[in-house]
Amino acid sequence: MNQPRATLSPVLKQATPVLAARGEGVYLYDEQGRRHLDFTAGIGVTSTGHCHPRVVEAAQKQVGTLIHGQYTTVMHRPLLDLTERLGEVLPAGLDSLFYVNSGSEAVEAALRLSRHATGRQNAIVFHGSFHGRTMGAAALTTSGTKFRAGLAPLMPGVAVAPFPMAYRWGRPEDEAVAFALRELDEVLATVSPAADTAAFFVEPVLGEGGYIPAPPAFLAGLRERADRHGILLVVDEVQTGVGRTGRFWGHQHAAVVPDILITAKGLASGFPLSAIAAPADVMGKAWPGSQGGTYGGNAVACAAALATLDVVRDEGLVDNAAQMGARLKKGLEEVAHDRPGIGDVRGLGLMVGSEFTAPDGTPGTAAAQGAQRRAAERGLLLLTCGVHGNVVRMIPPLIVDAEQIDAALEIWAASLDG
Repeated sequence: MNQPRATLSPVLKQATPVLAARGEGVYLYDEQGRRHLDFTAGIGVTSTGHCHPRVVEAAQKQVGTLIHGQYTTVMHRPLLDLTERLGEVLPAGLDSLFYVNSGSEAVEAALRLSRHATGRQNAIVFHGSFHGRTMGAAALTTSGTKFRAGLAPLMPGVAVAPFPMAYRWGRPEDEAVAFALRELDEVLATVSPAADTAAFFVEPVLGEGGYIPAPPAFLAGLRERADRHGILLVVDEVQTGVGRTGRFWGHQHAAVVPDILITAKGLASGFPLSAIAAPADVMGKAWPGSQGGTYGGNAVACAAALATLDVVRDEGLVDNAAQMGARLKKGLEEVAHDRPGIGDVRGLGLMVGSEFTAPDGTPGTAAAQGAQRRAAERGLLLLTCGVHGNVVRMIPPLIVDAEQIDAALEIWAASLDG
């Protein structure tokens, strides 16, 4: 009797029909050899493109030398070298690092550290936030009920305040910021007392929440309140970090420095690696045994991260993200101009979203998903996001060039027209 064949979980749904056989730069190739422009970058992971030669070489060399040196058992040189290199690009004062594997794990580590460092229980997040799917991270996530449904009771001690969504509220940005900060003050006065609040968790650009940049004045307002009340400002740079927004870190568009920074995704060009960074005196307040893990700081992932940082620096990819991002956003605005179904185009660097809105002002979810699907059929791979799934996001590798941007815009325009 034949044993039933194993299959993937039926809950896993592909955003595109592509069965990828190989990747090269900004392109994925399927098993029939068809080339696809990949403007998903593995949800912002393949920062240097698919299989960048320098990343491949570094990983191959490391695989033949040391694959796994568990870093609470032995130390290895790639981890030490990576820590030194990150120290060159991290904000001044964030000089202590702890490594894990995924964004969710790093968020959990930042949450635990913020509670230990302050002796307080609560965290405040913002509407539209995405911080992960594990239990603590899911409690911090408000970008959709699908990340939280069926899990109650979630971790207690989380309060939610408005994020300044100017387009959605129909307000100028400055008014949206003022309202959001007033409401945050109201949360501190009514729900989560400052004396009980360990941290604010915020994304410099909402990711799953709809690619909405945090206005600099909003981040400055968070920094001021954090300083005033002894609250830690935790900036989730999982998707925005390592050059994605046209600055090395997304929060650098504002004149603020976080107390804890979370990084993952583009850090190692596709290898699983994440980290939190904090001042040594804050990191030192973590309780003994609270930081660890079997695979964190894997030697091959660290070697890939070192090569990634080299490529980002040597090929000027932060500046390229700024320049190509401006070209992409301008092109998307031009495409949207004569198409009233797209109500807003926004983003920073190579992290740009087009929000679809129906004539009655409701989310244009079906239109967004239809355009995303037709683009995939034409060879342009995109993803949707937003609370209602009505934002199509473009997040190509940082190596993308003008010709590839223009090719994507041409396909996008055709996909909108049916």
